[in-house]
Amino acid sequence: MEKFEHEYGADQIQVLEGLEAVRKRPGMYIGSVSIRGLHHLVYEIVDNGVDEALAGYCNEISITIEPGNVICVEDNGRGIPVEIHPKTKISTAETVYTVLHAGGKFGGDSGYKVSGGLHGVGASVVNALSKWVELTIQRDGGIYQLKFEGGKTVQKLEKIGDSNQTGTKVRFLADDTIFETLEYDYATLENRFREMAFLNKGLKIKVADLRGETPVKAEFHYEGGLQSFVEFLNKNKEKLHEKPIYIEKDGEVPVEISLQYTTAYSENIYSFVNNINTIEGGTHLEGFKRGLTKVFNDYAKAHNILKEKDGNLQGEDIREGITAVISVKVKEPQFEGQTKTKLGNSNVTGIVQSMVNDVLSTFLEENPSIAKTILEKCVSASRAREAARKARELVRRKNALESTTLPGKLADCSEKNSEVCEIYIVEGDSAGGSAKQGRDRRFQAILPLWGKMLNVEKSRADKIYNNDKLQPVILAVGAGIGNDFDITKIRYGKVIIMTDADVDGAHIRTLLLTFFFRYMRPLIENGNVYLAQPPLFKLFKKGMEDIYWYEEDLTGAFKILEERGIPREQVSIQRYKGLGEMNPEQLWETTMNPETRILVKVKMEDAIKADEIFTVLMGDEIGPRRQFIEDNAKYVKNLDI
Repeated sequence: MEKFEHEYGADQIQVLEGLEAVRKRPGMYIGSVSIRGLHHLVYEIVDNGVDEALAGYCNEISITIEPGNVICVEDNGRGIPVEIHPKTKISTAETVYTVLHAGGKFGGDSGYKVSGGLHGVGASVVNALSKWVELTIQRDGGIYQLKFEGGKTVQKLEKIGDSNQTGTKVRFLADDTIFETLEYDYATLENRFREMAFLNKGLKIKVADLRGETPVKAEFHYEGGLQSFVEFLNKNKEKLHEKPIYIEKDGEVPVEISLQYTTAYSENIYSFVNNINTIEGGTHLEGFKRGLTKVFNDYAKAHNILKEKDGNLQGEDIREGITAVISVKVKEPQFEGQTKTKLGNSNVTGIVQSMVNDVLSTFLEENPSIAKTILEKCVSASRAREAARKARELVRRKNALESTTLPGKLADCSEKNSEVCEIYIVEGDSAGGSAKQGRDRRFQAILPLWGKMLNVEKSRADKIYNNDKLQPVILAVGAGIGNDFDITKIRYGKVIIMTDADVDGAHIRTLLLTFFFRYMRPLIENGNVYLAQPPLFKLFKKGMEDIYWYEEDLTGAFKILEERGIPREQVSIQRYKGLGEMNPEQLWETTMNPETRILVKVKMEDAIKADEIFTVLMGDEIGPRRQFIEDNAKYVKNLDI
C-alpha cells in the first residue's frame, strides 16, 4: 500500500476544544446508547487503525471481544505519538484520549491524507463513555502505557519496556451506567469488518469472540478489494458476465468502483466515502449513475442496438440487475442529509462521471459480447418499464372512474393525520372480519388479503401493477412503488402485518416484507413497518381472568397460575391455530389495543445482509436456499406437518 509521506508527531496533533458533556449527552456523539451506539465505540477505535492503513503504515488490525465484554483493538501502525504536546503540555497520546477533537486528522498539515470515522472525535469519546481504557503504544523503540477511568487519566504515560515494533493496542470496557446493554453482537461486528476489509484491499482484519466456551474467529483479507466485494454480494445470484468490471484511478480524489450484472430485477449499489457507508448516496453516486447511463446509451446508438426513433434508455433500465460498489477517498468530505451520510462535495460528481465514461466505454468496446448481453437486458427492462407505466395509468384511470381510489376491501379509518393512523394488513377474510369489528375505527384501518401473493423477487414492476393481491396494498399505502415511491405521501404512520402464527402466515409475511424491501424500501428505513404478535395460547377457567400467552414455552404462564394459587390441571389451554379463531373483542384485547399489544418494528441494520437473505430465500437459485435450510434447520421451533 502506498504511504502518504508526511510527519506524524506532536505538531500534527491539533487541539480544537476540551472534552465536555460527552457523558451527559452521548447520543450527540455516537447516535444512541443502544447496542448500535455500543458497537459504534468499537468502530471508532478500529477507524483509527484503518486510517493508518490508508496512509500506508498498517496492514493488520485485530478486534477481540474478551470475557466480560472487554474490547481489545490492536494495529501495527505507527503508534500514537508519545512526546509532550506543545499546546496541552501533556503527552500527545493522553491529549488524543482526553481532549475532544484532538487528533491527527484536522487541517491541511495533518498526519493523514484522508480519514474515516468521526475525524478525531473517536478516541476521546470512547474514553469518556468507558469505565476504563488501557492504552499500550509501541513506538520510538519503546513500549508505553497509560490508563483512564471514566474519561480521566489515572496513570500517566510511562515507558514499560523496549520494542523495535510499532503499533497501538486499546482495551476498554464500556460504561454500563450509560449503555442499555454491554452485550456485543459478534455477527454485526463480523459483517462490519468484512466490509472494511473489502474496502481496503490488502488490509488483514481479524475478529474474535472469546466470551463463550468455544472461541469464534474470522479473518478477512482481500487482495481483490471491491472486485472481491461484488463477488461476495453476488455469490447467490446468476451472473450475466463471469468477472466483475473494475475501475480504479488515483489522483486528487482516488476512486475505486466494481460492478457486475445479474439476472435479478433489482439494483444494488453501495457507496462509501473514506470507508463510511453513505447510505443516502451523494455526489459520487450521482457521478456514477450519470456516467453509466451515458456510456451504455452511446454504445447502444453507435452499434445500432438502439435506433434514433427508440430514444434513450433510462437510468433505471440500465441499472436493472446491477450490483455495484463505489468507494472514494475525499480529503475534506462534506456530509449532508438527515443522517449525515450523503456526500456533498460537488467536484466529485465530475471526477467519478469522467472516470466511468473513460474506463467503461473502453471495456464495452473490448468486450462486445458482454456489452450485447447487458444491453439486451437493459432493452428488456425498458419495455417492461413502459408496460408498467401503461399498467399504472390503467390503474389510475380505473380508479378515477370509480367512486373511490381506495381498494374495495379496505376498511379505512376516520382520522386523516397519517402520523397517528395505522393499517393492519390481515391474512384472510375471516380474521379481517374480526379485525374490522374489533378495531378502533378512529385511527385503525383494516386491509384483508386472501391467498398467496406474488413473489416480487422474481417479477418486474409491470407484473406487480397487474397483481390483484399487491395492487390493494399499493393503493392503500398511497405512496407509489419503486422509483416513484414518495415517503411523504404514505397514508398510515404504521403499516402492520398481521398473519397467523403458522408456516403459511410466515410465508405471507415474508412475501410482503420482500415486496416492501424491493419496492417500498424507505417504508422500512423510516421505521413504518411492524409485525403484529398474536397470542399462541389462551389459559382459561371459570371465574379466572383469561391469560393470553405469546410464547411456545408455557413455563412462565404456569408460574403465573402458581402465584395465583390455581392448579394448572384445573385450567384449560387453547392453542390458537389462526387469527380467525379469535372473536373481535379477543383480537382487540390481545393484538390491536395499543395499551396491551406487542408490535415488532421491522428494522434494517444491514442493507447488504438484508439483500443477501431475500435473494437466498426468495430468488431463483435453489442451491443457496437448500444450504440455508440445512444450516438453520436446528433453530426451527414451529413446523407444520
